[in-house]
Amino acid sequence: MLAAQRREFLLDRLRRDRRLVAKDVAAELGVSEDSVRRDLRDLAAAGLCQRVYGGALPASPAIADLDTRREVEVESKARVAAAAAGLIGTGDTVILDGGTTALAVARALHAGLRATVVTHSPSVAAALAEHPSIEVYVLGGRLFRHSMVACGAAAVEAARVVNADLFLLGVTGVHPDAGLTTGDADEAAMKRALAQRAADTYVMASTEKIGAASRFSVLPLTAVAGVITDAPSQDETVRRLTAAGVSMIVA
Repeated sequence: MLAAQRREFLLDRLRRDRRLVAKDVAAELGVSEDSVRRDLRDLAAAGLCQRVYGGALPASPAIADLDTRREVEVESKARVAAAAAGLIGTGDTVILDGGTTALAVARALHAGLRATVVTHSPSVAAALAEHPSIEVYVLGGRLFRHSMVACGAAAVEAARVVNADLFLLGVTGVHPDAGLTTGDADEAAMKRALAQRAADTYVMASTEKIGAASRFSVLPLTAVAGVITDAPSQDETVRRLTAAGVSMIVA
């Protein structure tokens, strides 16, 4: 089998199984494990997979810049956002993450809702500025332009005074093996800091994030109250998450 054919086989296997173990594939193809690892390095360099210990997972398309992500799975994000907005009750204090799904949540909040929203996203804050009964607090820090959110030491310090009922968390990958992941280390640290300030954390996961993984771990799946997704219940990743005891909230 030529290298190009082998790499296509690896991509097909990732699409089918949502994970790949290098030694198993090497034995199946009758090639060395080093050959498979080289192929995975090349695929990872092209953004086609996320390498992990012993193999690879599907790369998340949600690591693109904010403008690009606005056009990805728009209807899926709207469904997830509507379900997430439904978790917010009158008088609640909510930490709302940055990103395109969080923006959709801000726009989905009904006009009569009285609540407090804390966010480190200027875009989310701006989207809530005209809401008649939402009080908005903005956490400041170094602006991470890729996602248009505040990160870094100043933002983490600002978060320490917050006590919230729930945190609506955005990630780029939800995978039974890798847990919850995102593409930037500082952003991952900020998300962890925000999760520590809320009684419950719910993950907003549109379809393209289910079964995908990125470079940096945010939280283990055991640390969240549930995953909000519109991925079908028969999806293999959803089945594995459910079997592992993760609460899946249907959007």
